Amino acid sequence: MSGVEGKVVAITGASSGIGAATATYLTERGARLVLGARREDRLQAVVDRITAQGGSAVGTVIDVTRREDLQRLTDTAVDRFGRLDVLVSNAGTMAVSPFDELRQDDWDAMVATHITGLPNGIGAALPRFRRQRSGQFVNIASTAAYVVKSPQAVYAVTKTAVKVLTEGLRQESGPDLRVTLVSPGFTNTEGVGKGASPQVAAAAARQRDEMAIPPSAIASAIGYAIEQPAGIDISEVVVRPTAQA
Repeated sequence: MSGVEGKVVAITGASSGIGAATATYLTERGARLVLGARREDRLQAVVDRITAQGGSAVGTVIDVTRREDLQRLTDTAVDRFGRLDVLVSNAGTMAVSPFDELRQDDWDAMVATHITGLPNGIGAALPRFRRQRSGQFVNIASTAAYVVKSPQAVYAVTKTAVKVLTEGLRQESGPDLRVTLVSPGFTNTEGVGKGASPQVAAAAARQRDEMAIPPSAIASAIGYAIEQPAGIDISEVVVRPTAQA
């Protein structure tokens, strides 16, 4: 199946930011969506907006750190639409802080979401893709996987893991599956500066206002990878503001 129209796409972290923008972008091009996120009210608002515009979407509350939740997401796609064509693993957290603040709960959350959550999605979708002899993983990393800047070290470690896991999956995927890594640069999402100290949050907000790109820019890159003909794999895309060094 080529293009976006008619494809069944599951998206994690779909209640806001890049996930919600990707849902909007894909539904405008005829995709059928299964949207997962932790915040039920925000998730339902995205689903309602899509269906009000004539799109096809269903939401399910999930936490990507739980294997059974990812399994429920993929099962929902099959139960509702008969198949799953793409899994966009977008759920993330960006609680950056200097090491001296010892915000270990934030570190644990990033490890659990990015490093545990991604294999959970792979474990849920890969058997389905193998049975179908088709399918695509789109994993969201970050430019922090390429350049480490203070105080983003732990975040960079987890996003580097996403990059490495994606490349390993690509090498094992064989001729029937596609695997894409999308690495956003500074993007204007609600996570910018969230949970950081006042000083770090203020610095992030200044940078956001100066140069951040909209989530729709990342959504279009994801759509570009999905719309390619079968047998063509967009393996890696980096999208950053021109002003970002």
